[in-house]
Amino acid sequence: MGAVIGDLLPLAVGVAISPIPIVAAILMLLSANASSASVGFGIGWVVGIVAATGIFILLAGTVGASDDDGSSSVSWIKVILGALLVVLAAKQWRERGDTSTPKWMEAIDQLTLPKAAGLGVVLAAVNPKNLLLCVSAGVTIGAGGLDGGGEVVALVVFTVLAASTVVIPVVGYALAADRLREPLASAKNWLQAQNHQVMAIVLVVMGAVVIGKGLGGF
Repeated sequence: MGAVIGDLLPLAVGVAISPIPIVAAILMLLSANASSASVGFGIGWVVGIVAATGIFILLAGTVGASDDDGSSSVSWIKVILGALLVVLAAKQWRERGDTSTPKWMEAIDQLTLPKAAGLGVVLAAVNPKNLLLCVSAGVTIGAGGLDGGGEVVALVVFTVLAASTVVIPVVGYALAADRLREPLASAKNWLQAQNHQVMAIVLVVMGAVVIGKGLGGF
């Protein structure tokens, strides 16, 4: 269990410090529908992480059980996932000069709770950058040799850490909205300006970690 949790920590941190969902959460907290939209987004974010990671826990377990050389198959999967993360890192770095605001961000003021929840699921489970990190976490848990209870615990630990940077501001805003409004606005501006650089660094580090774990399994 300890080894699996250790392998999950950098992946969870990678999801947690992804700028786009943090900026989206902050924008919702500064929007006209702050209370309902932010809660919906937080719920959707958690659900998306659990769903994407959980599916690949099951798939990784199936590969390991059905393949005579399951450890080799899982190692190749990790190497491929790591390489994809590095490719995405290079793409983010090339786009570092783009500081334009995505159109979906401009529509956040109008989001209701269900739509905000849907956006949270999409950013967690469909957005390629976060999806690859969740897939890597799912493969790590599924191939970790844990029993069912251990896999659930590992998934909960990963989800709590990965979702913390979205959930904590939502909870904090509910408790102290006036006090947090100015710091949140400053954080939003910095993250929007540095989005591509931050993601490039995160993805290349996570890609190297996943590739290293994959190569270590041969």
